[in-house]
Amino acid sequence: MSNPELDSSIEAILMVVDEPVTELTLAQVLERPTDEIVEALERLSLGYETNGFHLRKVSGGWRFYSRPEFSAAVEKFVLDGQQSRLTQAALETLAVIAYRQPVSRARVSAIRGVNVEAVMKTLVTRGLVEESGIEHESGAILYKTTSYFLERLGLNALTDLPALAPYLPDLDRLDEILGSLTD
Repeated sequence: MSNPELDSSIEAILMVVDEPVTELTLAQVLERPTDEIVEALERLSLGYETNGFHLRKVSGGWRFYSRPEFSAAVEKFVLDGQQSRLTQAALETLAVIAYRQPVSRARVSAIRGVNVEAVMKTLVTRGLVEESGIEHESGAILYKTTSYFLERLGLNALTDLPALAPYLPDLDRLDEILGSLTD
């Protein structure tokens, strides 16, 4: 017998797992009898026969998988996604992290003047940035660039990053200009 709430709960869980989930785990999390979970999984599995994905039992657990006949499309999406260029916001965020690391997300946001949460997720997903500890004062997660970042930029170490000073405004000259405006 179909139970839409149970089916939807199972689907929601299966959408976020990285590895197959056992019937027992699902039964414990959803506080339902294991045989009811097994019945729901089998019913759901049959319902995906015409979709681009299916629900399979593998390694003692259940998980969604893309269908083999769509592997070319999935491969193209994954590879093109990895080779796509970073946005201006991502490049700016990456530069702040590279030069200020280890640095918290809040500090990067303060420097850039915008919320960088989504951009940080992109950089972490692409393997360019990783967690590197916790700031003792605030408890914030600190981030740093990865060896993959160095590899992609063709650098041996962070010390090989170009100096920023030539690209910064001449602060003494700026003070002089501002001072003359107030005189």
